[in-house]
Amino acid sequence: MTVSFEITDRPIDRAIGQHLADQASGAFVAFEGRVRNRNDGREVLRLEYEIYRPLAVKEGNRILAEAIQRYSVRRVYGIHRSGLLELGDIAVLIVVSAPYRDEAFEACRYIIDEVKRRLPIWKKEYYADGEAGWVNCQRCSQAGSN
Repeated sequence: MTVSFEITDRPIDRAIGQHLADQASGAFVAFEGRVRNRNDGREVLRLEYEIYRPLAVKEGNRILAEAIQRYSVRRVYGIHRSGLLELGDIAVLIVVSAPYRDEAFEACRYIIDEVKRRLPIWKKEYYADGEAGWVNCQRCSQAGSN
């Protein structure tokens, strides 16, 4: 079983989770959260993430372990960026391998929802109108944002 959650200030390579594939898993699901150019009706130019790393890694690993137990998946991996990100950059990557697709999809959804809800991650959005503002990502998940 593989469980690993990381925080990085380097660009995330989408192939980083490929090592989770194994012969006992028929399903491999990955979620990439990318920086988009609009949020709440405003044009976004870039984002900045500030993360309390020790707690984020500890709680991230706890979430991954919960997903393994809850959905009977074999391997899970998560990584979240910190620092300044440009449009299109991967902000978060969640990867799950499981014997069957339903469990893999459900576990992946559970992980990203819990990461957004429970991790100490704050997001600063830089807008086209010159303004910028910090947004706690916890608020995003509570509002039902995707």
